[in-house]
Amino acid sequence: MIDALFGLAFDVLRAILPYAGVVVLGIIAWRFWVHYIQQDFISGIEFVLLEIIPPREVLRSPKAMELFFTNALYHWSKKGGKEEYWQGAVWFWFSLEIASIEGQVHFYIRTPSRIKSLIETQMYAQYPQAQVKVVEDYTLAVDEISSESEWNGWGCEFELKKHEAYPIRSYVDYGLDKDPKEEFKVDPISPVIEFFGSLGKGEQAWMQIVVTPSKKMYHTHGTWWQKHDWVEEGHIVLEKLAEPYISTREKADRPGTYSREVRMPKWLDEVVAAINNKTLKLGFETGVRLMYVAKKEVFPVGHRTNNSRNIRLILRQYSNPYLNSFERHNSTQGDAYSGIFTASSKTVLLLANRMLHEYRERSFFHLPLRHHIFSKTRWHWPIPEVITLDIFIKAYFHPHTFILNVEELATLWHFPGQILKVPTLERIESKEASPPPNLPI
Repeated sequence: MIDALFGLAFDVLRAILPYAGVVVLGIIAWRFWVHYIQQDFISGIEFVLLEIIPPREVLRSPKAMELFFTNALYHWSKKGGKEEYWQGAVWFWFSLEIASIEGQVHFYIRTPSRIKSLIETQMYAQYPQAQVKVVEDYTLAVDEISSESEWNGWGCEFELKKHEAYPIRSYVDYGLDKDPKEEFKVDPISPVIEFFGSLGKGEQAWMQIVVTPSKKMYHTHGTWWQKHDWVEEGHIVLEKLAEPYISTREKADRPGTYSREVRMPKWLDEVVAAINNKTLKLGFETGVRLMYVAKKEVFPVGHRTNNSRNIRLILRQYSNPYLNSFERHNSTQGDAYSGIFTASSKTVLLLANRMLHEYRERSFFHLPLRHHIFSKTRWHWPIPEVITLDIFIKAYFHPHTFILNVEELATLWHFPGQILKVPTLERIESKEASPPPNLPI
């Protein structure tokens, strides 16, 4: 009887296996096809780098930058099957950047060229005295980081410490939404600008915030195929947060019917309000990356050595113990592959050089195939990590993205007010005025 059952199972498996193989190969081929056509589409996108020179007097709160992000960068639309699966069309992404070139601080936006005019008009709509101009990519001045080049560097990426439904500390928490007088402003971007402005000759520091309108979907628990967006995910997080404090009681005047009462502790009130408020504004899928590069004669010498440490700490002001904070990961250093074995100095240079090129490519979305196949997340310690990765494959870091709404983005990237006296932050010295209409022709 047992032999007959085994024989039947073997016959069924032998009959199904060819079809299962065809399905698996079909899925693999389909994914390769979509990846190929998307990369082909992306190769046809022309990007430009815009430098934004802020006005000398920034009288508006970061709320103005919120409106700029909403009107200029939120390009979300339904793409049909032909566009998405035959032409490889993808949603545009943008890079918001702050860079210090030997202490000179600059604001940049990298954008597809076809969006350039919209970004200019929307920037002037919020900051009429600002100046927008096309510039060369500042990262090209650093050719590479290697044992043969004159540059050394350190870089890292950031992820959120808690679920992305929890917001970071925003400019609203610092009272900037109330437009206080300059002498009373506490601007969270000040530590970033001050550190960037403190760099000396031969040093550069860069920060990029790469964003695309959020189309991230989550699997709905208890269903096979149903999915929901990040707003609904925030509501689910709130329900889980409230679950321990929900009591169900039978009504005394109506037997068989029950009422639910939520009695959350007072300290959770602000957490609930913050999560709820985050979902009330537009969300962007976001990646954050930092780079510090310096000439080799500067990088390891004296107090400058601390700059590669200090740059990783410049986002602490956005932390809230009850809500969220940024956590460093994918650092280009000896413990990059974790475990008990330190990566060689040659590998550390390789990782820094990769981070340089990923920064230059502004790569967080639609990564090359090598990132998926040789991702660090696919290879685990000890054997592959020590032998395969560090000697042969040199696994790629896999960047993490998360959802930030426009309020959080405006907190990370906005023009500081006049209270921040950094002489190396370029500003427009005077207002431009139109000629009077009654001039003789």
